[in-house]
Amino acid sequence: MINKRLLIKNLLAHNDESSFYDKKRQLNLHTKEGKAKFVKHICALSNSNPINNSYIVVGAEDHDNEILGTDFYDDSRIQNLVNAFLVNPPSIQYENVPFPNLPKDKVIGLVTIKPKSGTSYFKKNVYTIPAGAIFIRRGSNSVPIDALDNQTPEYHQNAETVAGIENSSRNSIELTLEGVMDFVTNRHRDMSAKYKVFKELFVVCWAGNKKVVKGRTYYSRVDIELINEQIKLFYSALDEVSIEYNEDSFSITEYVALGLNDKTSYYPLEEVSIRFQDNGYYKMDSVLLFEPPQYNRKMMYHIYNANLSLIDKLNKGISLSEREQKDLLNLSSTLMICHLNGFTEAKQKLIDAKPLLKAWPDEQVYISFKEAMRVLRKMKYA
Repeated sequence: MINKRLLIKNLLAHNDESSFYDKKRQLNLHTKEGKAKFVKHICALSNSNPINNSYIVVGAEDHDNEILGTDFYDDSRIQNLVNAFLVNPPSIQYENVPFPNLPKDKVIGLVTIKPKSGTSYFKKNVYTIPAGAIFIRRGSNSVPIDALDNQTPEYHQNAETVAGIENSSRNSIELTLEGVMDFVTNRHRDMSAKYKVFKELFVVCWAGNKKVVKGRTYYSRVDIELINEQIKLFYSALDEVSIEYNEDSFSITEYVALGLNDKTSYYPLEEVSIRFQDNGYYKMDSVLLFEPPQYNRKMMYHIYNANLSLIDKLNKGISLSEREQKDLLNLSSTLMICHLNGFTEAKQKLIDAKPLLKAWPDEQVYISFKEAMRVLRKMKYA
């Protein structure tokens, strides 16, 4: 079992960007350009490494490997994004890896591209990349080629190197125990923290603010980690979750607040279940449960225009009244509801407003934006 934090440290310490490894300060999957660049690197790494894993590290400074972190990214639909653009797409896995020096809401992202046979190439035009384009890695660059058969990828020398890095990143009892103690006594000493051992091998830790509603227990500000592999399974600054587990599995059901101008209406978004096996493996499955609320069209039209007026005031630097500042806190979730009720331009309006929301002094405004985009991303690639 590989400790992903140790794997990232070994990748950063022993290798510059190469034919099996890339690093990014951050990913921007809200735009066509960002999606195209991400899938291009997946395509190139896959074609250059048909017999070993390849990796992308997200959240490290390019020139000196400083661990700066990035936002928690829900990976449950990212495979569908790759499948949407590539023919013969590789299997990929995006994991969120906590580091001790980072805030609770920041992680290092680790993308693992699994080995496969056959060439990956673009099935359709995206941004400046034409349909049929093939990419490979030449050193630290992802470059286009005419056909893979006429090239000489470096994978013949990668397998042994990658195996050595992975073997030196194996987990140990010491790392597991230190991980549990750090989670419970250090990072989450201000809230209820628990752990559960599965199959005498796997350790799951979770923490959050607990409350009981109608006999059911919910948690907010939830942080859940699989300690053995040092990966963050779930993190949310806003949403609430319910947690259930038995001797073989651990399940998380996430709820989102989608009331208009209030936070009292909760809707189940997704259930993620981890089933642990006796042979030392585990399987994670997710089911999208979300059914968006539907509102009166005339009322939604009024709300939509009010939100566009609010964005226009931000653009022009006009001061907001106390009431408008409260409305700004709900702008992202309200525009999301508008999008889900047939106002097709609402999502793009929200994306375009990102710089304005990020610059607003109350950080909850930008947190709400990120949460809304996370929900919309899940539904797009479901």
